[in-house]
Amino acid sequence: MGAVVSNAAAATTLNGSGSTLIQPLMNEWTFAYNAATAGNVTVNYSGVGSTKGVSNLTTAPGSWDFGASDAPLSPAQLQLCPSCRQIPWGLTAVAVGYNLHGLKNIGLHLSGPVLAEIYLGQITKWNSKAIKALNPKIKLPNEKISVFYRSDGSGDSYAFTNYLADVSATFRSTVGNTTQPAFPTGTGEAHNSGVTQAVATTPGGIGYISASYLIQNGMPAAAVTNAWGNAIYPNINNIEADALLLKSVPANAEMHIVDPGKAKKPTCKLSGEPKESCSKLAYPIATFTYAIVRTDSPQLAAVKEFIQYCLSSAVQSRFDYALDFAPLPKIVVKAANRTLSGL
Repeated sequence: MGAVVSNAAAATTLNGSGSTLIQPLMNEWTFAYNAATAGNVTVNYSGVGSTKGVSNLTTAPGSWDFGASDAPLSPAQLQLCPSCRQIPWGLTAVAVGYNLHGLKNIGLHLSGPVLAEIYLGQITKWNSKAIKALNPKIKLPNEKISVFYRSDGSGDSYAFTNYLADVSATFRSTVGNTTQPAFPTGTGEAHNSGVTQAVATTPGGIGYISASYLIQNGMPAAAVTNAWGNAIYPNINNIEADALLLKSVPANAEMHIVDPGKAKKPTCKLSGEPKESCSKLAYPIATFTYAIVRTDSPQLAAVKEFIQYCLSSAVQSRFDYALDFAPLPKIVVKAANRTLSGL
């Protein structure tokens, strides 16, 4: 892209914080934007977790100009920050990373009910009958499953527990869908980087991690069963297929695409994929991630310009694919720009 013409005052600095899921992409976006504005605008971003990012914007608006969250704003957050608005600007997946000696390049298949039982402490060995049934051609080790989860308020936790609560009534009543789940087993680690490091260095480890972190660290992701019973990896096409099932975007932009059902339409026309129902191809733990802005921010005009830059097709296609972020559906981009224009 050529130089960006910004209407912001000279030497404007924007400070944002929040989601670590989007941190790798944000690193690319901010570096390119800072260069494209020729030093007129500098965007700094700190990955501190989705919940903390919203809290920063709510409690210290003088220090923070925008937030980022993979979980939509809750009623409690909106009550504390009635001027806050959420704008979808990224689409990716929460992957299930694992560390099994000798199985790095062999596809592991896990289902939602099995993952629920692992995170409830009911399945504790990798060679359990339930896991073996899903992987009949793999010699699974008689090894303890070391469970890791996010200790901070996280949109990854929100999407992951949303999926498990959908497929397991026991998980739904025991843990539920939340950004800070109280799992009955496992070890908490801060941020995506912390869970990634823990799984990578712990034999038998498992953890839910943003797909881009697995790519950057050369770690395997498990295929997860979708509503059609298909074992799906968190690849670009399969993330995109999930989002293409959206028929509309609500006024508040809150969208839930985890665990889509057996819809027969629309028909997906994805590169390299057969033309069939999007839901057959959909990875079941896909998620949108949102920019969070305050309508009363003195930096609102500059923040809007940055978000519009990130939403442009040229920017998303330039950076997103390498980090396993799928292109936003057209109806989502249209809704996001409509929200921006109304701020």
